[in-house]
Formats: sequence, C-alpha cells, structure tokens
Amino acid sequence: MTDLDTRSSIPLPSDAAGGPMPTGAEEADTAPTVTRFGTGNEGYATLVWRRFRRSTMGMIGLVLVVLLLVISIFADFFAPMDPKAANLPFAPPDVIAFEDPSGNFSLVPYVYPIGDTGEFDPITFQPLSGIVKDNPTPTGFFVPGYSYHLLWVIPSNIHFFGSTDGRPIQLLGTDKFGRDILSRGIIGSRISLMIALAVVSITTIVGTLVGITSGYIGGRLDAWVQRFVEFVLAFPQLPLYLALTSLIPVTAPSNVFLTFVIFVMAVLGWAQLSREVRSKTLALARIDYVRAAIAVGATDSRIIVRHILPNVLSHVIVAVTLAVPTVVLLESFLGFLGFAVKPPLISWGLMLQDTGTFSVIGSYPWILSPVIFVLITVFAFNALGDGLRDAVDPY
Repeated sequence: MTDLDTRSSIPLPSDAAGGPMPTGAEEADTAPTVTRFGTGNEGYATLVWRRFRRSTMGMIGLVLVVLLLVISIFADFFAPMDPKAANLPFAPPDVIAFEDPSGNFSLVPYVYPIGDTGEFDPITFQPLSGIVKDNPTPTGFFVPGYSYHLLWVIPSNIHFFGSTDGRPIQLLGTDKFGRDILSRGIIGSRISLMIALAVVSITTIVGTLVGITSGYIGGRLDAWVQRFVEFVLAFPQLPLYLALTSLIPVTAPSNVFLTFVIFVMAVLGWAQLSREVRSKTLALARIDYVRAAIAVGATDSRIIVRHILPNVLSHVIVAVTLAVPTVVLLESFLGFLGFAVKPPLISWGLMLQDTGTFSVIGSYPWILSPVIFVLITVFAFNALGDGLRDAVDPY
C-alpha cells in the first residue's frame, strides 16, 4: 500500500456529537456570523463630537452661536428698518398680533403701535396710552425695504421681515433720535462680534506661541518671559484701556479708531492664556513620547508642532469660546463710556450710551433692549465653552 493510500484511509476528525468536522467550503458556510457595530477606528474629533452631543446646554449654545454669526454676516437682510432713518423719538415698542383690524384671526401678523387712546386717567387726568387698532401695519417675509449691499457686493433691497406697505415698524421701540433699536442691534452685532473675534484671534495666536515657547525651552528665557507676563497681568486694565483709547483724537476716522481699540484689547489680553498654555507645556514636555522624539533627534520645531501643540489645542479652543463673551462685555462697557466705537459705526456698547441717566431709563425702559443682545451672546458662548470643556476632557 502506498503512502497516498495510507493517508486516504485515515478517518476524519469528528466533533463532540460524533459527526465529521467541516472542512474547506463547509467550514466557511457554517461559520457564525459576526456583527460589527463600528465602522473603524474613531478619531479624536469624532469622540469629542459624540460627547459634546450629549450636552444639552452645549448644543443650545452651538445653535445660538451659529445663528448669531449668520445674523451678523447678513445683518442688512435681517434688519427690518434702516438703522439710520429717524422717526418719532423714544417711540414705545409696537405689538405684533395675529388679528386683523376687525378682530378676526389672521395668518398674516399685524403690527399695532402704542399711542394715545383718547382716554384719561380718572384720578390724575393724564392721557392713557395703549394699543391703537385703527390702522395697523401689515407685515410679511421677504419684503422690499431700504437698499443695501448683500455681503458688501450684491445690491439688494429684500429683507427677511418687515412691513408690506412701507410704513415703519419698531418692535423694540426707538432711541432719542427716533432710530429703530431692533435694526440697530442687528447691525451692531456685526461690529461687536467682529471686535470680539479679532481680539480673541490675536490673543490666542500670541498667547499660544509665547506659552509653548516659554514652557518648552525653559531656563533663562522662560524666567524673563514670565516676569514680563506678570508685569502685564499686574496692570489695572480699565484705567489703562481708558488712557490708551484717549490717545486717539476725536477727528480720527472710524476704522482707525476701531483698529486701535482692537490693538489695545489684544495687547492686554494675551498674558493669561500664555500662562495657561505654559503650564500645560511644562507637563507635556516630560511625557515619554516627547522624550522619545528628542532621543531620535527630532528638532524643537517639529516637537512643538507635531507633539505639544495638538495636545494643548483642546484647551485653547475652550479658552477661545470663553474669551469671546468677556471681550463682548468689555466692548459694551467701554462703548457705554464712549471709548470703544464712534459714530457712524454701530455697536451694542455705543447703543447703551442712551441709558446714562436714570430719568431716561425710568421714562423709556425699552432703550435697555441692547442688553438683551449682549446677554444672548454671553450665554451662547459660555454654554458652548462649557460643553466643549466637558467634551475634550478625557477624564
């Protein structure tokens, strides 16, 4: 008997039930089906987004921030009135109602002004004010209005919301010059957010570079840089803001004054982020993979860009979202004092100058409406920053 015949006579192995074990194609047919729940290795950004979606306040902040940015970019489209057009000074806010002049329900909203009703108080004999239903203003969406340039290039006169017959509507009332507060607040968001984003961008770049360089190199350079950072942090910022902004003459162009204000805020705002980035860099410089990169001869610039910067970037992103509302509040405060933005530019701080006296606030409380824009912006960025802080923290 040959070897081939001997091998062919050897019985096949059997399973515990006594049957022969499957081989070849049979094994492939009877193999159990494995269900894969993942589509591959998830990156860091995917994991952060998954954790961030679980934060309700973070998602609300993200939606509000996106809406604020869209409204500020297309501010002229969303403003129902010309922000420079003068009407009745200190006019109270109009009332929107889904009711036609006859009192029936209407799908098209009408705007009813607040005015003299013709009645008198029986005790003081003062004229009473209320909703005037004689001649309401019909409203609609995508209606023609004052002319503007969409994205500073495309001429247009279509607005998202406004009156269909050309009459003025003041949903938040008017200021002392009769200008619509709502339209000025929407247009002012462009300047206020632009100042905040420009200042935060400059402070983030400078603070991150100085912090990483100082923490990684160390030694005498780190000591001198930190003494300079402490010198900047020790300055009382408010008097210095007022002193520096007063150096610009009143007759200077608006863009020059605005550039100088951004420069002053950026010069005094980078030191705190630099100190935070330096502390994280000192901890990262002692990690094993950084030491391994040094051992194989990697340059300092490669180590900083490829190993240290990506690990501090999460902290920088959170710091940016939390710094934007701080700059918005600072611009509003300086604008209230008259040191931020000059006319004809419009900002939320400049609009708050009308609230300088208690008598005006008591008689015309609607001029405090710009505070609503500031509160929404501060809440949106703070909620977004809190959600990002929890999402990027691996612990």
